[in-house]
Amino acid sequence: MFWRARTTSGRAICLSDQFPGIKVEEVMRGRVTFVGLPAVDLGTDVDWTANPHGNRSWALNLHALRWVGRLVAEYERTGEPGYLDRAAALADHWIRANPRGARGISPWAWAEHAVALRAPALVCLSEHVRTPRLWDSLAEHGEILANPALYREGHNHGLDQDIALLVVGCRLGRARWRDLAVRRMTASAELAIDAQGALHEQAPRYGLYVHRRLGVALRAIGESGAETPQRLVARRTALEAYIAHATEPDGRLVPIGDGPADLRAAGFPREGPVVRVFDGGYVFGRTAWDDPRSAHYSIRFGPGRRLHGHEDHLGVTYTAHGRRILVEAGFHSYERTGYVEWTRSPQAHNVPVVAGTFRPGTATRLVSSSVGPSRQSFELTDDAYGVSRTRRILVNHGPDLMAVHDSVPAGTLRSLWHFDPSLELVSWGDGRVVLGDGDYRVTLLQVPGTGQAVRPGLVSPGYLRTAEAVTVLSPEAAGVLTVIVPGSAAPGVSVSGQVMTVDTPSGPVTFQAP
Repeated sequence: MFWRARTTSGRAICLSDQFPGIKVEEVMRGRVTFVGLPAVDLGTDVDWTANPHGNRSWALNLHALRWVGRLVAEYERTGEPGYLDRAAALADHWIRANPRGARGISPWAWAEHAVALRAPALVCLSEHVRTPRLWDSLAEHGEILANPALYREGHNHGLDQDIALLVVGCRLGRARWRDLAVRRMTASAELAIDAQGALHEQAPRYGLYVHRRLGVALRAIGESGAETPQRLVARRTALEAYIAHATEPDGRLVPIGDGPADLRAAGFPREGPVVRVFDGGYVFGRTAWDDPRSAHYSIRFGPGRRLHGHEDHLGVTYTAHGRRILVEAGFHSYERTGYVEWTRSPQAHNVPVVAGTFRPGTATRLVSSSVGPSRQSFELTDDAYGVSRTRRILVNHGPDLMAVHDSVPAGTLRSLWHFDPSLELVSWGDGRVVLGDGDYRVTLLQVPGTGQAVRPGLVSPGYLRTAEAVTVLSPEAAGVLTVIVPGSAAPGVSVSGQVMTVDTPSGPVTFQAP
């Protein structure tokens, strides 16, 4: 069937540093550890249908065989033949045990992302092991990767498919596969990353992933002998601004969409304007670059939810004084549970929830913005509940303060506020909620205050983790003003006409009250 694959070969492009780190001696003993879950003893005769943790990511990692690719890399680094023998035996066993289309095999065996991640590992192995079965499998992987019906254009999976097709094409001497991969990844990048650098997958974590994988892709293109598309280089470069602005002062990415709250992004240029509006649906602002105590905030708007996004439009996050203050429920996992489904809902975000039926996937407009050195304001609106809901946001720096007014022209709403798990409830009453961590205090003020609720909630500080956190639910009204005052337990408040003054430890902040 694949005789041509057995008789034609080219260069094995093996970018071994793309494979994750493993405990090599553990794998040699038949044990594997994936996605931070406890180690599993696979034994010598691996059961490829196993999924002992019932975890989707674990199953994907098993069948991606990137851990086998790491064994090949360790053989190349150390010269230890046992590593290569183990890698060859595992790959051969996988190929024999998982014929495509057979009954009883794991659904993850030939899932499109598993194919894309596995093929480069098989290419690396083929540099040292040449068997008809391995060559046939490489050709089968290539046919699948080249199939337009299975291609994920504009998606991080599609990028992985392109990288895999390129290296398989080079290994089997099929220039048309290599050239197809380069054409596709260029067109796909221009679909996925806009000219400002925002990734349409709606999660900064995937911006980081795509940037890293584009680096692998560009290296593979260079080694293949193909011409490097400058349009592809330009989109990768543009992506760096999006990642840098989405990185909080402590180096962690703001956990918007499917992105864990503990993921760090280092090495990106931290320069230029401290406030940036990305037309793809983000506002990111800070007081300064490279200051761990800088304030930082994010605001979501733009196209309706897609791919790795959440129903977080009009949502905000807020960091000040080196502390996360307003957070969202965040990303827990890809598991299909009620909690995971809830983390993607409006109720898991800092948004106004309107009485009525929510319409998923509704776009939100940024109506206006005003950006000054110490104060920024924004107005957003949408009709996600069948009525216009409008959010006006004011962020003040030095003193730090965030004021948010939510309103609807008819009916009522309640705004939700999720606080970082480090902040515990200190006191509550008369529209004033005080939270603290040790001697540090944060105050939330709301007008109206009668009917306000404070309740325990859950947020995800990392993958497969949850932590108790305080959630504040505003009174039900046609309009609600919420003021967040970091670093203060008892800010004085005065109103003169429509002007509100909040006395903070760093001085008074005056603004127009609705």
